[in-house]
Amino acid sequence: MRDLGLSVYTKIFAAVNEHLNSEISARYALNFARACGAKLYICFIAEKGMSRSSFDRAEDAIKRLFIKAEEMDIQVESIIETGELVKEIHKIVRHEGIDIVFASTRREDIERRFYAGTIARSLSLALPCSVALVRVVHMGRIHPRNILVPIKAKIDHIKERAYFTAKMAESFGSKVFVFHATKPITKFFHGEIHLTPVEWEKRLPKDTSIFMEYLRKYQIEFEGRVLPGTTARSITIEAASKKHDLIIMGASERSLLSSIFKGNPVEELLRETPCDLIVLKPRHEDK
Repeated sequence: MRDLGLSVYTKIFAAVNEHLNSEISARYALNFARACGAKLYICFIAEKGMSRSSFDRAEDAIKRLFIKAEEMDIQVESIIETGELVKEIHKIVRHEGIDIVFASTRREDIERRFYAGTIARSLSLALPCSVALVRVVHMGRIHPRNILVPIKAKIDHIKERAYFTAKMAESFGSKVFVFHATKPITKFFHGEIHLTPVEWEKRLPKDTSIFMEYLRKYQIEFEGRVLPGTTARSITIEAASKKHDLIIMGASERSLLSSIFKGNPVEELLRETPCDLIVLKPRHEDK
């Protein structure tokens, strides 16, 4: 796979805690680090009031991940600190020059609104690097064969999004399905107009085409698909009906106020996704 002159991720950070989903999230980071030829940092932050049994479970997870990384010839370092989670991760990210943080979503990220002060949202906002939030649905399905990538009509950080997708696909030998859900076309007095699949393809947004061109240059196997419908619902139906194993989606830029009145695709997918979901918050500027 050609890197097209990019070297986006050389230091990858995986946040681990006592819960199994964080270890699964870290295994995504582990395979991703191998594909990028990057150093992996496995970190556990022991927060105030944590029980001894919880501490031991997190420590055991770090040991398993460290051994696995060494078996895969990945340069790896483990870090255990105490303190407030977001603050300590922020400190390590700055000190070590981390490029991307992988962290699993917690139960409150699904039960509460995504923007309402959750750990996931705090990490996305506070960290100076890219963040990949992982929602684990299937504990035993760590090697995705089919990856669904929903793309909006206008997206930022196209190069990094394409690079992340390509490296994730490379790490598992996956096929990528680029998906754009667009609004149905309506005509005054005539209601909704139904187009054939070929006609929908001709309406492919420019940013989606650019994204797909990068995947082509990275020599990643992919298909493109454009369908009318509500974004989150269309993505959920597409993922379930085609039995995709993983969704990679960009973090929404909508404000809290806009989310309350208009809804938020990320929030809806966090609750309803039929497969594992990675929400990418990119920070690297396109060059």
